[in-house]
Amino acid sequence: MTRLSGKVAIVTGAGRGIGRATAKIFAVQGAKVAVVSRTAENVDQVVAEIQAAGGIALGIVCDIADPVQITATVDKVMAAYGRIDILVNNAFDPSVVFSSVIELSAEQLQRNFEMGPIAYLRTMQACYPHLKASGEGRVINFASLAGVIGMQGYAPYNMAKEAVRALTRSAAREWGADKITVNNVMPVADTWGTAVDVPAPTNVLGRYGSPEEDIAPVVLFLASKDAQFLTGYSLTPDGGQIIDSAR
Repeated sequence: MTRLSGKVAIVTGAGRGIGRATAKIFAVQGAKVAVVSRTAENVDQVVAEIQAAGGIALGIVCDIADPVQITATVDKVMAAYGRIDILVNNAFDPSVVFSSVIELSAEQLQRNFEMGPIAYLRTMQACYPHLKASGEGRVINFASLAGVIGMQGYAPYNMAKEAVRALTRSAAREWGADKITVNNVMPVADTWGTAVDVPAPTNVLGRYGSPEEDIAPVVLFLASKDAQFLTGYSLTPDGGQIIDSAR
């Protein structure tokens, strides 16, 4: 259980769902993990769970829409651990993702971009020198299949997540010489730990993915040495949903 031994990872949106599962599996695999989220109670709980299992974690309350807080977060991680090897950009604001195109306001779209590609860009820029110094830096961004298919009723979310994919490809091309890989994950998952009040799954396997059992292991793969020759790519742990979306 040492695939990330000696590594330091920052995981945003780590207070629940996929972010929580990712932070925990990273810690199990030997990484020192910065658990980053806006909600202090969630941060404390995840840190306690990691430490109870024998792992090492640092809890940081941060709103990634605020560039000052992003810089402070990276500074805290460097002060605590002296390096950053892995960045997982997972945070978003679920309260503003729903809108049709005709009803979408510029303000709502801006919030999706602030919590998505703009925040991801800022965290990537803040971590870049440390990822470069690592010699095998890893960035894993969360995009979405919703953006690929243009999921109805999710216009601002779709637009922001497609921008994340463009950011990922651009950074992968520019940062390859620095031995930093940059990839996307586009899951179909039971994101918040419950699938209540959501449509029945329509993927080939007939279920939503489990953050712990289906999604976090894919993120672990991208963060590990096993994925050292993979960059600019979008992995879709989606139970086969991509088959219906292929173009």
